Amino acid sequence: MSIKFMDKVVLREEKGGAAEVYTHGGHVTSWKTSLGKELIFLSKKAIFEPPKAIRGGVPICFPQFGMMGPMPTQHGFARNVNFVLKRLDGVAPTACNTTSMVLRYDGKGHETFPYPFELRSTVTLGDSTLTQELSVTNTGTQPFQFTCALHTYFRISAIDQVKIKGLSKCRYLDNLQEMRELTDDQTELLFQRETDRVYLAAPDSIEIHDSGSGRVFEITKTGFPDAVVWNPWVDKAAKMADFGDEEYKEMLCIEPAVAGSGAVSLEAGMTWRGSQVIRHYQASGA
Repeated sequence: MSIKFMDKVVLREEKGGAAEVYTHGGHVTSWKTSLGKELIFLSKKAIFEPPKAIRGGVPICFPQFGMMGPMPTQHGFARNVNFVLKRLDGVAPTACNTTSMVLRYDGKGHETFPYPFELRSTVTLGDSTLTQELSVTNTGTQPFQFTCALHTYFRISAIDQVKIKGLSKCRYLDNLQEMRELTDDQTELLFQRETDRVYLAAPDSIEIHDSGSGRVFEITKTGFPDAVVWNPWVDKAAKMADFGDEEYKEMLCIEPAVAGSGAVSLEAGMTWRGSQVIRHYQASGA
């Protein structure tokens, strides 16, 4: 893992849990329980050298998700630039558990996205929860459209030990079949191959059940209509320079998103908001 000097904030909650957020990309890179157990996946080959995006954690994809927008770059540019720290406070003098970071863009520097905006990310660490809130304000004079996602990498015991609940009977776009629209007919989503799907109008509550660790992640989203499910599997993992060949076994992405259901149209002076709350707990009997 290559790391140059980069500013970061360490959040702590009263029971001992901790999280790390870098100003580069406003990027959450770690979330640990009070016992020191890591809940967020970060590649051992992640490159901490701006403007390179950090592989793992919670990249903020904005002002477009994937190639769903006018920009030629995957996932826009917010994850590649520095945010400004605007807030750091907490529930106790020795436990700062909330931070806000802001990206202000003047509409210059990206020909295919000439629209000024303010993007604010607020991360709050709680007892067994991690909350991330995004707000986008159109600070220009013209309306614009955007797609976005919180590209959350979860650390898991093993990819063949996890299943997702909450997406049965949902429509999705399969990125491995040229975005063909299909319906998920599985009661629970299991993983046996590369998976890259955009679930349309997805339920606001989705769960990851990890039988290897006995842990459950409950993801509750607000403002994001869609949910992306991604695991690169063997071949794609081997093609990524900042991702270990075997690391696909240790991670799974579930991403609240504005994607396949259509872009957000934001008028001048208006603000859009979206959030996710992740809660972890041990399954009964685990």
